[in-house]
Amino acid sequence: MRVTEGSVELEVPEQTEGAGDEVFYNPEQELNRDLTVAVLRAYRERESRAETYLDATAASGVRGVRAAADGWTTTCADVDPDAVALARTNFERNELDGTVEHRSAMPLLHESYFDVVDLDPFGTPIPFLDAAVQGTRNLLCVTATDTAPLCGAHFEPGVRRYSAVPRNTEYHAEMGVRILLSALARTAARYDIAVTPLLTHATDHYVRTYLELDRGAGPANRSIDRLGYIHHCEACLARETEPGLIADPPAVCPNCGEGVQTAGPVWLGSICNRSFLEAVAGAVTEEFGTADRARTLVATLRDELDEPTHYDQHRLSKRWGRPAAPMEDFLEDIRAVGHEASRTHYGGTTFKTTASVPQIRTATAAD
Repeated sequence: MRVTEGSVELEVPEQTEGAGDEVFYNPEQELNRDLTVAVLRAYRERESRAETYLDATAASGVRGVRAAADGWTTTCADVDPDAVALARTNFERNELDGTVEHRSAMPLLHESYFDVVDLDPFGTPIPFLDAAVQGTRNLLCVTATDTAPLCGAHFEPGVRRYSAVPRNTEYHAEMGVRILLSALARTAARYDIAVTPLLTHATDHYVRTYLELDRGAGPANRSIDRLGYIHHCEACLARETEPGLIADPPAVCPNCGEGVQTAGPVWLGSICNRSFLEAVAGAVTEEFGTADRARTLVATLRDELDEPTHYDQHRLSKRWGRPAAPMEDFLEDIRAVGHEASRTHYGGTTFKTTASVPQIRTATAAD
């Protein structure tokens, strides 16, 4: 079938889910791809020398074709001969120049540098990371769709793949974000490379991040300094963070005296750069099929507090045996007693705050 995304027309298989025999194309990832184009536009303004783009797992070539249509010198790589043929067809269909390599991106990344490298594999990006951080000059874009291991729902695969302990909490999507960023930071640091997240989000069962890279032992050390642990109480939902690579969890929850679970090492630093988010918002244009969703997501990320976990208002209210108040009223009650509070992009009832669980409960007691 033929589809239109942005300014390009593409030939793609009629496949919407799973990894079958056909070359994979997922229409549900259009928001991901629209935002990628917006990020590429914003990044070109940030780093004018950036010109080359690698789609490391090309499939139908949709990402590479859209990057080429936006002026990037594009290379696509895939091990599937059908994918290679389809990607070449899609470049030709749109009268665009693009190189399509019938090979794994991993040796290509050891041989060549690209200003921007995009990893959007089916499942975990981990097998590509060592090559990718070495072959990327400026911006590394990464998608992970194995959210169950990332968030701790599938515990053992999460530990194996990401060399960290994930925990399945009510902020499971953010757990996935911070486990992934931790793995990326630790992988890059092995090569004296630092990562700085410019935009990160968890949407529709995937995590997507855009990382600016900086070389040198000093920057890499500072990147590792942003790692640490989350100590979480399943009884009262309190949590606290601990920076550093050696965990020293409390014996019991300081709030209720029950036991705690520890997750990590996780990324405790910022997951977005607010000034960059403004540039991305300005780069979203009307030809995007998900323009409204993209603008809403970026605006929510811009306003989201820079805290390492979030709460779910409905879960707290249920725990306290009280009805859930209107969300804005709930947040205003927290702000009224001197704490910061914001909505998050993780869900309609999720929020971040500088208040502790007891402080949230007291501030919202009248509701």
